[in-house]
Amino acid sequence: MKHLPLVSAFVLLASPSVSLAGGESQAPSKPNLVVIFIDDLGYGDIGPFGSTLNRTPHLDRMAAEGMKLTSFYAAPVCSVSRAQLLTGCYGARISVPGVYFPAGPNGLNPQEDTIAEGVKPQGYATMCVGKWHLGDQPEFLPTNQGFDHYFGIPYSNDMQRTSLDTGQRVVPLLRDNEVAELLTDEAQTTVTERYTEEAVAFVRAHRDRPFFLYFPHTAVHTPIVPGAAFQGKSANGRFGDWVEEVDASVGRVLDLLRELKLEQNTLVLFTSDNGPWLIKGSDGGIAGPLRGGKGSTWEGGVRVPTIAWWPGRIPAGTTCDTVAGTIDLLPTLVNLAGGTLAAERVIDGRDITPLLLGETTAAPREAHYYFAGYTLQAVRQGPWKLAITPQPETMGKGVAADAAGPGPRLYNLDDEIGEQTDLAAQHPDIVLQLQDLAAKMNADLGGQTPPGRRPAGSVENPVMLYPAENPRREAKSASPAKPVPLDTLQVGDSLPSSHAPQVAGKSLTIKCDVDPDPTGGVIVSHGGSVMGYTLYLQDNRAVFAVRHGKQVTRITSAELPAGRLSVEAQLAANATLLLAVNGQAVEPVKAPGLLAGQPMEEFNVGFDAQNTVDQYDGSKRFQGTIRALAITTQP
Repeated sequence: MKHLPLVSAFVLLASPSVSLAGGESQAPSKPNLVVIFIDDLGYGDIGPFGSTLNRTPHLDRMAAEGMKLTSFYAAPVCSVSRAQLLTGCYGARISVPGVYFPAGPNGLNPQEDTIAEGVKPQGYATMCVGKWHLGDQPEFLPTNQGFDHYFGIPYSNDMQRTSLDTGQRVVPLLRDNEVAELLTDEAQTTVTERYTEEAVAFVRAHRDRPFFLYFPHTAVHTPIVPGAAFQGKSANGRFGDWVEEVDASVGRVLDLLRELKLEQNTLVLFTSDNGPWLIKGSDGGIAGPLRGGKGSTWEGGVRVPTIAWWPGRIPAGTTCDTVAGTIDLLPTLVNLAGGTLAAERVIDGRDITPLLLGETTAAPREAHYYFAGYTLQAVRQGPWKLAITPQPETMGKGVAADAAGPGPRLYNLDDEIGEQTDLAAQHPDIVLQLQDLAAKMNADLGGQTPPGRRPAGSVENPVMLYPAENPRREAKSASPAKPVPLDTLQVGDSLPSSHAPQVAGKSLTIKCDVDPDPTGGVIVSHGGSVMGYTLYLQDNRAVFAVRHGKQVTRITSAELPAGRLSVEAQLAANATLLLAVNGQAVEPVKAPGLLAGQPMEEFNVGFDAQNTVDQYDGSKRFQGTIRALAITTQP
């Protein structure tokens, strides 16, 4: 058992004490704790935050009976957001920079303290129902992170792999540490209902003791798979259908608490892991008045719709615009449960109970920091937000012209929530003040070996949870690859990574002839947010890019001539990027190295299916023609 020493004194904030015969007082019971965490839900996707597309009557009622938190922050993408919520630390502190994939070697370090581990010693029953996404190896699963039980899909629902038993693309559904079922996309339509049944059963079974329910939904991440009872029922397509099913799920949990007369002793917090996945079009949500979306540190990528509900304790129908976030949940919930936190182990969050109870509007932290991976991109203090690096608009899209310069950009979020007007020139004193805060944080968590960073969890020989194609393992054992004949593939075709060119530790050369689409687009892509390579056209230029973690190295051609193009791109053995169009070579660019592993995502022609390798709209199909595509590799 991990220990959580003292950070601040605990003040019990449950129901008032009750006088007993003889004048003695009964100590108030410890509050039940419920966190409902939605995947990819945008700031503007529910009624309390302005949606007119999706009907959310249960969330509307929850907000009317509770508090909206309108400056509440998560993180840009899935895994880091979940790590921050459970540990109270920025992902850069605990070495969780982005997204974990199936059978990966890393996960949330078991030595980190989670909310579940903080409340269990206080007599709490604990359960996680839904998407975990903090590593799928046994060492990293919920039952080794303080949860008594687990039921759910251990990562994103688009991380399907081909089952060796059935030949179908599936994700596993786990009960505790064991695979209970393998779910096709069609079978995923039942997950919200099944999650909800598990959640309400857990609450009902533990009505007589304090409990912590962590309920991270798979919804509304793509693929969008609403249940049969909700399909076609909304006015916003299948995305709206799934939002409305999530709303109904929240309603069932709250109705059960009312039925069991537990509502006045239960804190329920509803929030999202990041902003909407904008490039998914009708299968993605909206950020409302905010700029940007999932994968960015614009407000739309990290400011999330949040409602806190605790009848009789949280003032009904209120709104709090004070800066807070998921990193504040661990100290808040553990302190409410009567636990203590580590004085010698740094956490970044603070107890926000006074905010929730309406006792103050003072921010619990000096500032909020916006990380993309290990890079600090912005800092907020009060109404002021200073962006210190270029910021992509959203996952799969590039940096807007007004955000591409090297200088800092200053926004007043109280006056303009949409981050359009740079006020840096008008307020140099505020710029300096926020730059100083950023410098202090970078001194703690920036650079290659920052003093404040703790290690990720790691295993030596990760394996799939079920018999399936394992690109990572196959890449390790693959013999030197011969040239791969890809010229029969058409735009829109994909190959599993195990059947794609095996590029781990090798040089690679891409050749093709292209009749270009005037608006550009992806020619070929293989990889995602961890590693990979891509060749694409953008702004009438050819671009070859290679990703090593958060670092993307690009080589870009001159403006393209009219007509058919002959393109050759190479990641050479000395890690140099080479690019030639119609025989005209570009000045070479040095990359950090060859790709250390086989990219785990599919190999795609004419698009980029999931997390994009570089900054573009990967969902758009290439409208031109791709001929004579060939990729060769050399050890």
